[in-house]
Amino acid sequence: MSVCRSVKRGLASLWERVRGSEAAIAMTLAVLIGLLAGLGAAGFRYLIRGFGWLFFNRGADLLDFLGEYYVVILPVVGGLLVGPIVYLLAREARGEGVPEAMEAVTVGGGRIRQRVALVKALASSICIGSGGSAGREGPIVHIGASIGSTIGQWFRMPEDWTKTLLLCGAAGGMSATFNAPLGGIIFSLEVVERRFVGRNFAYILVSSVTADLIAHRLLGSDPSFVIPGYNMFSYWELPAYVVLGIVAAGGALVFIRLFYFSGEFFAVRLRKVPWYIKPAVGGIAVGVIGLYYPLILGSGYGRSYVPGGALSETGGADLALFGELGLSTLLILMILKMVATSATLGSGGSGGVLAPSLFIGAMMGGAFGQGFSQLFPAVTAPSAEASGAYALVGMGAFFAAAVHGPMTAIILLFEMTRNYSLILPLMAAVITAYIVARRLNRESIYTLGLLRRGVDVHQRERADVLADINVGEIMTRDFPTVPPTMTLPELMERFHESGHHGFPVVDKWGDLCGVVTLEDVERAPPSQGALLTAMDVATRTPVVAYPDQPVKTALAQLGGRDVGRIPVVDRNNPKKLLGVLRRHDVVAAYVKAMSGRGKEWTR
Repeated sequence: MSVCRSVKRGLASLWERVRGSEAAIAMTLAVLIGLLAGLGAAGFRYLIRGFGWLFFNRGADLLDFLGEYYVVILPVVGGLLVGPIVYLLAREARGEGVPEAMEAVTVGGGRIRQRVALVKALASSICIGSGGSAGREGPIVHIGASIGSTIGQWFRMPEDWTKTLLLCGAAGGMSATFNAPLGGIIFSLEVVERRFVGRNFAYILVSSVTADLIAHRLLGSDPSFVIPGYNMFSYWELPAYVVLGIVAAGGALVFIRLFYFSGEFFAVRLRKVPWYIKPAVGGIAVGVIGLYYPLILGSGYGRSYVPGGALSETGGADLALFGELGLSTLLILMILKMVATSATLGSGGSGGVLAPSLFIGAMMGGAFGQGFSQLFPAVTAPSAEASGAYALVGMGAFFAAAVHGPMTAIILLFEMTRNYSLILPLMAAVITAYIVARRLNRESIYTLGLLRRGVDVHQRERADVLADINVGEIMTRDFPTVPPTMTLPELMERFHESGHHGFPVVDKWGDLCGVVTLEDVERAPPSQGALLTAMDVATRTPVVAYPDQPVKTALAQLGGRDVGRIPVVDRNNPKKLLGVLRRHDVVAAYVKAMSGRGKEWTR
């Protein structure tokens, strides 16, 4: 009995500690969010497959009088359903989804409306299931982010924690849909958050792994792409893979411009058409293309229903990875997928650009591989094998160039294929594509959309430089002080001699008593100036900073007050003066940090 009582007391004590710990609560919530994101990803995939069966299988029976032309009608009907759903329930549920999560992190305090997850799941599953040229990855990132944000709001977590939980949901969604836990983590940090933050990493990791475990249970543990064991045929191929990276960067730029041209066309040229009808207009273009080239319909890879109603195990990207498509077919599908995706999402449909980017990259890489094999047969594999290998690398290179996520592309492609033998050419092509893409256009396909809404993620990054620098790193340690008994005439003379406009007031025991400034002395009545001391006019409870505190947080405490210096004290002994944080120190640190980031902001 005594042992049981001891265990109970121990558990009760542990619970009290956990309940009062933000970190412990956040870790628990991260597990919960991973669980829900995994369930959401599985449910979303089943929902897409269900609508695919409804449109392509049952639709073939209901519209059999149209013959094969029934395919043209399906994306139109899907658009007619998606438009009103999004318009009436949650307008932010249209489009890709990832930019909305990025916007919530950048300017929205991590807050996403609670209904968005359900609306996004319904709208995107109808859009993709009816043949809309879009991917499920962007929507599930948005859905997961919405789940994380909602949990944070329900538990009334502070803004920073709500953002962290949003990132947990985004990582969990990506992890579960691609069966790629590392890729989910890197995507959440590199693409959504746009910086690697150590404080967030543990929670995002837990959520991503949890979501992947749920996906394993419900969807299986097979990789997203099952491909032959390709190897680099010769080291002479490395320059070719670098050239492929350059080509992918150029192709990504064309895709991005076409994508936003389509959005402007539907917004400006068709401005008289109600926008909840516009997804159906975009569906007409997709349906016509899909009639002749059905491989562009839907996400373009994996299991899906195809024209005629059959369930196919492979899509266009899968065929390209096996080298089963000819050169002309690869080039045609690459161009038509760009057009179809731009029409689907530019018109207001709901879905992601990640899967289309992989599809386009596979077609581009496959075509490049076939051409290179024919020109240089001695240094590369036979045409079909080269086409498949270059298709795989092209997927990663095009994705990295489009979303500006090189680490995500490398890790994601490895986890999606479980093929490590092409890691060297993959890295060469991805890094080249990313560097060239950044030189051609600073904005990715996600950030360009945000910029057009007035959200500059780069401005946030510049501001967050000071969040990574602690006060103790830049403060002035041996700043002069004055005793509390110094008279105002003496103090005025000290100001003139030193050139400083303020001093900490420190007594004979070394304790901080306050801060006195030139303005304090000038405000003193002239008739009493000789009788007053520094302590008589000083601010006795000044704003203070701590050496382990981020500079950004220390400055925020000032609330806009015009203060040129902040005393820095020991956190355990607030009377112990350690130094002074001056405006000059902050400016110098900011300039140094920005110059350390290179010329990135000037491009």
